Amino acid sequence: ITSAVAFDILPLKLHPFSQSTPTGLDCVGWKRRISSPVITDGALDKTALTDDVGSEEDLYEDFRSSNHRYGHPGGGGEQLAINELISDGSVVYAEALWDHVTMDDQELGFKAGDVIEVMDATNKEWWWGRILDSEGWFPASFVRLRVNQDEPMEDYPLKVEGGKEDDSSSGTRRFGMGQTTKDQMRTNVINEIISTERDYIKHLKDICEGYIKQCRKRADMFTEEQLKTIFGNIEDIYRCQKKFVKALEKKFNKDHPHLSEVGSCFLEYQTEFQIYSEYCNNHPNACMELSRLTKVSKYVYFFEACRLLQKMIDISLDGFLLTPVQKICKYPLQLAELLKYTNPQHRDFKDVEAALNAMKNVARLINERKRRLENIDKIAQWQSSIEDWEGEDVLVRSSELIYSGELTKISHPQAKSQQRMFFLFDHQLVCCKKDLLRRDILYYKSRINMDDMEILDIEDGKDKDFNISVKNAFKLHCRDTEEVHLFCAKKPEQKQRWLKAFENERRQVQLDQETGFSITEVQKKQAMLNASKQHHSGKPKAVTRPYYDFLMRQKHPTLPTTLPQQQVFMLAEPKRKPSNFWQNISRLTPFRK
Repeated sequence: ITSAVAFDILPLKLHPFSQSTPTGLDCVGWKRRISSPVITDGALDKTALTDDVGSEEDLYEDFRSSNHRYGHPGGGGEQLAINELISDGSVVYAEALWDHVTMDDQELGFKAGDVIEVMDATNKEWWWGRILDSEGWFPASFVRLRVNQDEPMEDYPLKVEGGKEDDSSSGTRRFGMGQTTKDQMRTNVINEIISTERDYIKHLKDICEGYIKQCRKRADMFTEEQLKTIFGNIEDIYRCQKKFVKALEKKFNKDHPHLSEVGSCFLEYQTEFQIYSEYCNNHPNACMELSRLTKVSKYVYFFEACRLLQKMIDISLDGFLLTPVQKICKYPLQLAELLKYTNPQHRDFKDVEAALNAMKNVARLINERKRRLENIDKIAQWQSSIEDWEGEDVLVRSSELIYSGELTKISHPQAKSQQRMFFLFDHQLVCCKKDLLRRDILYYKSRINMDDMEILDIEDGKDKDFNISVKNAFKLHCRDTEEVHLFCAKKPEQKQRWLKAFENERRQVQLDQETGFSITEVQKKQAMLNASKQHHSGKPKAVTRPYYDFLMRQKHPTLPTTLPQQQVFMLAEPKRKPSNFWQNISRLTPFRK
């Protein structure tokens, strides 16, 4: 995830296709029997409902037969508007969000940040575009439309000889009362930020009052646990965003929007925005629960009735629930656009620059937490592959494999040495023994609580405590019980890697405490249940080399030839450092007899 967040497309100037809403959410027409052509503000005309909709049963039947699902860029009214502009002779530009590497001569390759002229947007998945002299198909989900379509390809303001700005119309064109092109561009971005926030608040309100409130009245249909799964902490997000939009509007200069100073608002709320992490992590579970419920007709009817009662546009609940996921990844894009059109002399410049970095950090934190949650399934699978497991599950205290490798453990009182495999997780070090014949099978032996330990680097030579000569050694010393564990690595560099890993483990524990990261009991139980099901379904006990290779291939999927990679759950950053969990497993387990 990797699953993915699809960035919603930004509006063309003077054509507000979609704001912070899911694609098509603000431009989808009432299909079926409603006569009004387009609903742009989410409100339904009551007369249209009573005169043209027909009976409630007809509505439900139409709803069921339509199988409407949102989720692609260029859908609904937005795609029509783009094509209308193109057919009218207007030039439509899009900016690449990610690299598109292709060996197909019919496809258009580009890098993130490239500007593409969109020449045909008829197909919702693939658009035809041009960069310089090259033309070809490209995935629509890899780009976003530029906020300022009338912006020339070169940067503003233009420079002339002597380094001074050109006052001619070709240099610093002016709009209105002495407003330069760059000021106008900044006005466009500011207006977009304010309008998208207002629209976003309305959608959050609709979800909380239109769905959650009604669901709570039907205890016969929904448990509190189900509602928590479906809606996550969206009510907390709604309360946070209401305060945020008020702060934004206080900083908004209605008379001269380009003079607005909104950067400080993002800085003030950067910590509170971390609540999106819980929502984004829960969103796949929400989709699965909704998919399960909507197989039962009474839930389909109920959700449709909620939507109609709240006078919301014709989008299914899963489409509305994607809005917060899209919103948090849009902030870095908006702030980058705002910084681009903010002069360094502007009073808001430093705050916008800091806000951009802050929101990127928020996105990285959310991404990291999601990666950690993905890892708990792998940890559960790993534990299920260990023979003779004793005591509590690893997930009770840990959620990250920091390092793993083979060490010689020396124990009192006879200074007996044993070759063991060690797996360092946050909070604990797990010790396993290899099978004598099947070297890919591990047996659980013991574990050490790392919260009570201090690490001691031992010089080569005779150790006084164990009265033996050691090389590449270190000790784990328990401060409470004075218990000492002696370990030896085969090579000096291996020892150094272990010492570094212990530092990383303590740093990870401290970071989790500071950021409040934790895994719920439900998530832990579900991970262990999934691992148990896989084991009982006949999956090999040990992690074998073919299975490992399969996992490695899954980490680097290729772009399909028929459909673009639509949903890449990457928040703000398209490229992410891959998890090293299975690399550690492969490095430690020989996978051969």
